[in-house]
Amino acid sequence: MSGSGSVEIFFQSDGMQLRGVLHEPNRPAPPFIVGSHGLFSDAASPKQVRLGETLSEKGIAYFRFDHRGCGKSDGDFVKVTSLEGRASDILNAIEMLNARKDLGPFLGLFGSSMGGAASLWVASRRAVPALVTVAAPLRSREIKGSDPDSNPDSLTRALLKRNSLHFDLSHNLPRIRNILLFHGDADETVPFSNALEIREKAENPKRLIRFEAGDHRMSNPVHQAIFIQEATEWFVQTAGSLS
Repeated sequence: MSGSGSVEIFFQSDGMQLRGVLHEPNRPAPPFIVGSHGLFSDAASPKQVRLGETLSEKGIAYFRFDHRGCGKSDGDFVKVTSLEGRASDILNAIEMLNARKDLGPFLGLFGSSMGGAASLWVASRRAVPALVTVAAPLRSREIKGSDPDSNPDSLTRALLKRNSLHFDLSHNLPRIRNILLFHGDADETVPFSNALEIREKAENPKRLIRFEAGDHRMSNPVHQAIFIQEATEWFVQTAGSLS
């Protein structure tokens, strides 16, 4: 690689073309992280952009992408969105990046909100050296607005009535290890109790960082700074143990 930077990449996932951005550090064959955004977000999430830039400075590549039906990727959002579909997108991204000769080994996953749930799904089914989540829900029924008849948002109502967002990941947790969790105790969308249950049932090493009065979007700049610092350190430490 000639220097640090980012490059746009397109790849296939179940017949759809997805678009992503790879943050490339200035070193040969760096290990890589795959990031997964929230339900209505995309790869331009400020958390992911900053995390990608910071990890790249530490010698770790970071890939953030638009899930099917989101951003610049193919697919009708309502028709193609499901937890299993998003998990498949992550797996296909890992496969694509593993095939690149300029990258080293797969290092881990980052997931925010629904991206955290999809990352938990993947980590319970394949080896994930390190996992970091923010405000990840364990069960769809615990998400505020998960009743299709009471949810005012038309897109969410349509997804819920299709049953494409119904899930329970609680039984998968004993197969997950080396996880760092961030969650605000005033989260208005995904109750903080989800993080407590993940910490209780996942295998060591595991750590939960609780943001006092923290909301779902992590809008507090102090919390954002702590997230970047601690998530970066978690991935860097794992990279060191693999080298």
